[in-house]
Amino acid sequence: MKGKLLSCVFGFGLALTATGAMAGTLDDVKAKGFVQCGVSQGLPGFSNPDSQNNWTGMDVDFCRAVASAIFNDPSKVKFTPLSAKERFTALQSGEVDLLSRNTTWTMSRDTSLGLKFAGVMYYDGQGFMVKKGLGVNTALGLNGASVCTNTGTTTELNLADFFKANNMQYQVVAIENSDETLKAYDEGRCDVFTTDQSGLYAERLKVKNPDEHIILPEIISKEPLGPVVRQGDDAWFNVVKWTYYALLNAEELGVTQANVDEMKSSTNPEIKRLLGVPNEDGSGAGFGVGIGLDDAWAYQIIKNGGNYAEIFERNVGESTPLKIARGKNALWNKGGLQYAPPIR
Repeated sequence: MKGKLLSCVFGFGLALTATGAMAGTLDDVKAKGFVQCGVSQGLPGFSNPDSQNNWTGMDVDFCRAVASAIFNDPSKVKFTPLSAKERFTALQSGEVDLLSRNTTWTMSRDTSLGLKFAGVMYYDGQGFMVKKGLGVNTALGLNGASVCTNTGTTTELNLADFFKANNMQYQVVAIENSDETLKAYDEGRCDVFTTDQSGLYAERLKVKNPDEHIILPEIISKEPLGPVVRQGDDAWFNVVKWTYYALLNAEELGVTQANVDEMKSSTNPEIKRLLGVPNEDGSGAGFGVGIGLDDAWAYQIIKNGGNYAEIFERNVGESTPLKIARGKNALWNKGGLQYAPPIR
């Protein structure tokens, strides 16, 4: 009797969990008709608005990919610009459904803050930018420097670790707003500007005379940056996570925005599963149901915005002003770290 009772209680608990998840963010997003996405206040290549408030960047395109998976419409997303200090509160409170904003995956954020990282959209590391006139070509030459950084970030903590580990002195100039931090550096209120190296390339484009500034070669931290959701809502987490994986699997399989319709006729079973096309025996379809979407979810992502490589190249790649090489962000089979589980 006791065993049956426990079994019933356990089963009831599972039912509640499943119901609670399915009645969570995904259903709310479907009901309101758009994804509310938290982004940065302006970081070229990642999330940046123009004068008409049209947003572009890798993080922005990821939000649009999620909207495509759900609605088959990349425009069904609204952007909330957030400072580093307010981003987690906005996500925890439900002000945004998803945070896609150069945010580092750390243990404390995974645990005590109740967040869940869906993957690493961009592998990065913290670096330093200085004016050429400072006469410094290595981070080990920064002893006694004043350093501008954003408050409430891992950047500030990494800075302290680096200087302490190398027995160097420094003065921190910590400012909440990222644009104000860069402005302070550009105006000479500090000697050094520090953030993720990808951010340094973007921020250098904003200073008055970009050619007068150099980015030092050292990388002092690991900064896995990726989209974040709240804990306790596995259905929504799965949608966001598999949107990211679909982008990588599409690149690996050679499925692009230009050829995705042609690829629906492919005989490759992996491509058929990705695009929701059933095999002759009926297998290959049904994967969308598992994440609360229809089988065309990944097709819609690729058709509307392309695969991971296309998102990377048009926003931060060699043909853009940032001119960032794939490096660690290449696929696993091309010497990089980007790797997705299979759809099967």
